[in-house]
Amino acid sequence: MRTTLDLPDPLFKHLKTRAAQEGRTLRDLVVELVEKGLSARDLVDAQQRFQARPLIAGTTPMRMPPSQLTSADLSDILSEEDDERARQILQSR
Repeated sequence: MRTTLDLPDPLFKHLKTRAAQEGRTLRDLVVELVEKGLSARDLVDAQQRFQARPLIAGTTPMRMPPSQLTSADLSDILSEEDDERARQILQSR
């Protein structure tokens, strides 16, 4: 089924880059990740899911308490971490 999704630019760029690195289409990568996400949810006990707390490791102080972070804020943090990891990998080559 064809559908349209609005993805944050950093997430789209990350997906597009990963698909290119793996020699796959963006569609195939997204389908696989969605399927994995759905099946992973089934493997986790519902009670454990609600008890889990996100961990954000960083070397600099956060600009606001974690309870006040929006999904967009978290996405930005993860994108920054991914960008840093990619820089480290490219520098080691």
